[in-house]
Amino acid sequence: MPQFITRFDTQRHHIHLEFFVTNAKGIRHSVAGILDTGAPRTEFSDRFLAAIGLLGKTTPISEARDSLQTQKYGKVVIPNVEICQHTMSELEVIVSYFEESWGVDALVGLDFFRENCVSIDYSNGVIGSEPFANRTGQ
Repeated sequence: MPQFITRFDTQRHHIHLEFFVTNAKGIRHSVAGILDTGAPRTEFSDRFLAAIGLLGKTTPISEARDSLQTQKYGKVVIPNVEICQHTMSELEVIVSYFEESWGVDALVGLDFFRENCVSIDYSNGVIGSEPFANRTGQ
């Protein structure tokens, strides 16, 4: 099976991706995310999850730290996530508080990399990926 190819903008500070989440009602939603090899698991902002009906109404964390890191505080299962043309079903993700000014609603973590062989050609702004199960010799 050929690799899936996903393009990204090398002029941005991080590897920004658009990907998709399908909620419990079967409605597909676009997500602005960042590829984050430092995140052990994929994280979504509580604000985004509440907006698409996968989390109850959220209130700001009262002890929110002034930080550039997310503030993890729960887990939720997303029925369907499509990242770089790969579908992951019943994906348990971390619920986090993200500063709205960051302009993203998700960090794609190592759970994605554990399921797929991923190569990043930064000079050309290309991510190549394929499931490990599709690789010969696996």
